[in-house]
Amino acid sequence: MKYFVTGATGFVGGVLAKRLREAGHEVHASVRDVNKAEDLKGLGVKLFRGDVTDKTSMREAMTGVDGVFHVAGWYKVGVKDKTPGEKVNIQGTRNALELMQELKIPKGVYTSTLAVNSDTNGKLVDENYHFTGKHISEYDRTKAVAHDIAKEFIAKGLPLVIVQPGLIYGPNDTSSLRAALRDFLHGRLPMLPSQTAFCWAHVDDIVQGHILAMEKGKVGENYHICGEPYKIVDAYKLVSQISGKRAPITVPYQIMKVMSVMMTPFDSILPESLSSYSSEGLRVVAGVTYWGDNAKTKRELGYNPRPVSEGWVETVKYEMNLLGMKSAN
Repeated sequence: MKYFVTGATGFVGGVLAKRLREAGHEVHASVRDVNKAEDLKGLGVKLFRGDVTDKTSMREAMTGVDGVFHVAGWYKVGVKDKTPGEKVNIQGTRNALELMQELKIPKGVYTSTLAVNSDTNGKLVDENYHFTGKHISEYDRTKAVAHDIAKEFIAKGLPLVIVQPGLIYGPNDTSSLRAALRDFLHGRLPMLPSQTAFCWAHVDDIVQGHILAMEKGKVGENYHICGEPYKIVDAYKLVSQISGKRAPITVPYQIMKVMSVMMTPFDSILPESLSSYSSEGLRVVAGVTYWGDNAKTKRELGYNPRPVSEGWVETVKYEMNLLGMKSAN
């Protein structure tokens, strides 16, 4: 098969492109700078200069493919410049789906997120759940708008499947999760909020969920390709056991809610390196549960993500090895 992948230079998109090539598929990818995508070129991915914010630039790469994986997205929390959320998540999605429609691509998979449902307040919600309140972050909001755009295109007849990951981890993660893990290993992560929990899944399982959605997913359906619900404090207790370092102090999540209000006046002067401590950064970890039930995906697609106790442990050991640290067990 011949597939077009957006976001192939990113964490999930890069692993997806690699897995597709390993399976013998031809892969096209739009990249902003071809010279900075040597890893993809080495895999045999055919590179095209382009970007999701420029619809025309993707036309050649998408023409004649059997399927489209629209993975590209902007994921930042607490940063000052939030305009890429509108450009990449919203307009970029519209561009990719419009082009898919114009070129009559047989099938597409769009990468949404559980974050469109915001804080589920401890409830494990399924694909029928729809959040209508105010979103916690600009990332959540823009991805929710993009999710609705995808639904609109489906209603118009676009052969699209939507997948919704939760928290994604794994080797060479490019998100703030890896930065937090390194902070902990270097003794710079003093405290964590109680109750905060996400549905954790290894990047390889997330990629497998994308491939299953393309091969078996029903057009018009959305699937939670997330893993199991897991508290962030418990995840770092595992890190503590592996590294031998003392686990961060667990504080009542209400304290971080108060701190988020207190930090609001300082958002404009806070350095980008401390974006996690901005008012928005604190809100997204203050006792939230971004939870989704993956029962439908398991049942219909045969999805079977590994447990956190297996995948997260492997990831932590991988990171420690990169840092020249030895595990305690």
